[in-house]
Amino acid sequence: VQLQASGGGLVQAGDSLRLSCVASGRTFSTYDMAWFRQAPGQEREFVAASNYRGRSTSYANSVKGRFTISRDFGKNTVSLQMNSLKPEDTAVYYCAAKFFAKDEYDFWGQGTQVTVSS
Repeated sequence: VQLQASGGGLVQAGDSLRLSCVASGRTFSTYDMAWFRQAPGQEREFVAASNYRGRSTSYANSVKGRFTISRDFGKNTVSLQMNSLKPEDTAVYYCAAKFFAKDEYDFWGQGTQVTVSS
């Protein structure tokens, strides 16, 4: 699976941004999809995930209620709608995929920068 993320940018606190990630291949519906992020000097952290059927989602506490993950199976795309952005959301955002039966995410996109100014 190859992943191509896009949609990052520079926004002000309180603004919204939508990230998208297109997955190659014909097995999109067998992969759990997720978004992670990494801020400068910090470890990569989990943001949100959607299971392979798109029926179950999970979020980090820090983004719950502000971010929404969704999948478009017709377009092999997973999106992250980010509302009420805060300066602490500034990071490089990565989309990731794993076969639904696996424990670890083992396919990663190239990352897209999100910068939120105060």
